[in-house]
Amino acid sequence: MAVSKEKKGEILTKLKKILKDSAGIVFINFHSLPVSESTKIRKVLRERDIGYTIAKKTLTRKALSENNIAGNMPEMPGELGIVYGTDPLDSAREIYSFQKSLDKKVQIIGGIFEGKFMNREEMVSIAQIPGLKTLQVQFVNLINSPIQGFVMALSEIAKKKV
Repeated sequence: MAVSKEKKGEILTKLKKILKDSAGIVFINFHSLPVSESTKIRKVLRERDIGYTIAKKTLTRKALSENNIAGNMPEMPGELGIVYGTDPLDSAREIYSFQKSLDKKVQIIGGIFEGKFMNREEMVSIAQIPGLKTLQVQFVNLINSPIQGFVMALSEIAKKKV
């Protein structure tokens, strides 16, 4: 469907604002995604303050080229969706969970992380990083483990001496 020049200008402005304001941006291919599942994805992302937009690849490339982002722009085959948020990891993590559950209907094809273009493999590895709360719990358990082992050893020694 043809888009008027005025509408293209609005879309380009929106894309530039997204690129400027977002800490984490993920490019996705949503080939053969039914409307019901697309609506579900949008709802879940909106609840987590993550944006999701669809734009023509030519307009997206134009907005990206004007932003001086380091690295090589990833290839963008198929239908292009852009998932973005203020947290650098949340957008990648959330869309990755949909990628796993929807069996190749949604696929990460690249993104922007810390001002650099990332390819598919790099974005998937970023998406697999646990959340901050999970990392904090893991850290506390890691610190607590030797102390807990020492206390248990002392307890066993005390039982044997009695």
